[in-house]
Amino acid sequence: MATLSELLPVEAVRLDVPAADWRQAVRTAGELLVATGASTDEYTAEMIRNVEDNGPYIVIAPGFAFAHARPSPAVLRTGMAWVRLAEPVPFGHESHDPVSLVVALAARDAGAHTAAMASLARLLARPDTEQGLRDAPTPEALHLLLAEADGEVPGAATGPSDSSGPSGPSVQKILTVCGNGVGTSLFLKNTLEQVLRRWGWERNITVEATDTISAKGKAAEAAAILTSREIARTLGDVGIPVKVVEDFTSATEVDRTLRDTYDV
Repeated sequence: MATLSELLPVEAVRLDVPAADWRQAVRTAGELLVATGASTDEYTAEMIRNVEDNGPYIVIAPGFAFAHARPSPAVLRTGMAWVRLAEPVPFGHESHDPVSLVVALAARDAGAHTAAMASLARLLARPDTEQGLRDAPTPEALHLLLAEADGEVPGAATGPSDSSGPSGPSVQKILTVCGNGVGTSLFLKNTLEQVLRRWGWERNITVEATDTISAKGKAAEAAAILTSREIARTLGDVGIPVKVVEDFTSATEVDRTLRDTYDV
């Protein structure tokens, strides 16, 4: 499985790029995917349409947008691009605008990039490394930070005093949901799994990242859904709790949401 530094080469990093609006910011990231052989121009158009159709749910943390679309023939290989903007631009998000960092993903399928996503989620969840990535002086310096992160193991943290897991069935499922099932939902899945490991609940709860259409059919087999505010509106009433997470990189917020879900 490809690592973060393999999927995001130095050539796919641009720093302090001017952009007039969010479309140009996403287009710049798409151009890097094209230049490094990950996708075609059509995929860049699909990333823009994804926001137009589903809203700015790709803005998953303050100042950070994770641009992507569904796997399609426009994706030539799984790859990523990194664009730091010279001046932040609004995407229309209620709480995380304006955006200064756009990371783009072109995925051939839902599985090849899971380890890389986990590494990036851990980096952005830690204030010290998150700031280091945002302030990297050169693409080479940023790539070095990514390469160092590939070998990191999440640290331990304290969970609920009763770590035996939720009551009821021995294994429950939580769905993390986005428009396409391969991008922001996977980010949230990684953060949620970090919290479950820290609680010692990883054997009691499985996490599945999925898209809005599939989530409606899978809701009957799940205990809860975690998603963005925009996607929650799209889902509506699916018969199980739908919990809104504002910052997909925040283990603190996900911890709080999980405690609320299981009343611990």
